[in-house]
Amino acid sequence: QVQLVESGGGSVQAGGSLRLSCAASGRTLSVYTMGWFRQAPEKEREFVAAIRWSGGSTYYGDSVKGRFTISRDNAKNTVYLQMNSLKPEDTAVYYCAGDRNPGIIYNRAYAYDYWGQGTQVTVSS
Repeated sequence: QVQLVESGGGSVQAGGSLRLSCAASGRTLSVYTMGWFRQAPEKEREFVAAIRWSGGSTYYGDSVKGRFTISRDNAKNTVYLQMNSLKPEDTAVYYCAGDRNPGIIYNRAYAYDYWGQGTQVTVSS
């Protein structure tokens, strides 16, 4: 099993920045891909970004490209999501997720096996 704990959420004004962290523990060597998803009230869970633990390839959802950056620190078993130029529509609960399968799908929630509890991000206009 892998445990994921997010931190770094909060409230910020439009145009501001936040950095989310996701600390992984347990059988972290079994994780192939780490991803970030978000879910706003009454909306479906949306893919934000993903990173391969080995190699570091990164992927982004269209709505965050050029504003968000995903990165990892293998030594700390931690994944980060740097969020810049935040907009009110970025307001959501952000979830960290881990996928233990070396598949090609990285932007669908069903592909992920492990989930954190979520952290709230609120962007005011």
